[in-house]
Amino acid sequence: MKIPKESERTAAGIPARAGAGLKGEHVSEILSTRPSVGFFEVHAENYMGAGGMPHRQLEAIRREYPISLHGVGLSIGAEGPLDKAHLQRLKALNERYEPGLFSEHLAWSTHDTTYYNDLLPVPYDEETLERVCDHIDEVQSVVGRRMLLENPSTYVAFEQSTMSELDFLKQIVARTGCGLLLDVNNVHVSCVNHERSAEAYLAEFPVEHVGEIHLGGHAPDIDDEGRPLLIDAHDREVDEAVWRLYEILIARTGPLPTLIEWDNDLPAWPVLLREVELAHAVLDRAQPVEARLAG
Repeated sequence: MKIPKESERTAAGIPARAGAGLKGEHVSEILSTRPSVGFFEVHAENYMGAGGMPHRQLEAIRREYPISLHGVGLSIGAEGPLDKAHLQRLKALNERYEPGLFSEHLAWSTHDTTYYNDLLPVPYDEETLERVCDHIDEVQSVVGRRMLLENPSTYVAFEQSTMSELDFLKQIVARTGCGLLLDVNNVHVSCVNHERSAEAYLAEFPVEHVGEIHLGGHAPDIDDEGRPLLIDAHDREVDEAVWRLYEILIARTGPLPTLIEWDNDLPAWPVLLREVELAHAVLDRAQPVEARLAG
């Protein structure tokens, strides 16, 4: 496997450091304290109006920090066509803020004119693969830049799937040239829910195409048969099991841009900053890829 040079692994303007999801409640404190954060990530759908307080806050942050743009509503995996108006708004946001990274989910959240709050999984078969690749080609063509695609958290498996999730992702990258956003919490959640090995999943993941990593918290539960069930809740600290997986991953890849996601039950800024600092500690212990190859 070809391991890219470090310069190939860091998007323009986004350092191989830890960042945090930007929330309006934290903006004033961030601007007054100027914390050591590598970048901030925003959900694109929160900034699709023309102006107002959200844009004033983001413009102030953008003057001080790199940003990444993370879409949650494009519905890449939906059976119908992409929403052209939504796609144009994504293009406008990319042009307005020039984020170092732009990403979306391998999921669907729309049907006809209905919009769902959840990011729903897709079957891994050839028909879905062709549709997802067509959608990604359209996004990259309209927006005019490379997109990162995030691996999902899943709770059920489709009987019609004819390939593994990893094979599905590898085929998407090969056909579209997009990159990947590796959500380590999603890996842990999915592997616990499907009684698989997260370590084995990560060992086979095509890390040479990863442009960003996500870490977040999950909520433990049990299913109807009494087995462990994890929910990708983004409402608490990163779990120790996810930190261990992250350590394993970074030892293999070298430092990569890493985001702490905390979207629900939002804590005070110092609590979120502490999670960023924990990720920085992992990144600081890792040798860059070029240094390891030279040794």
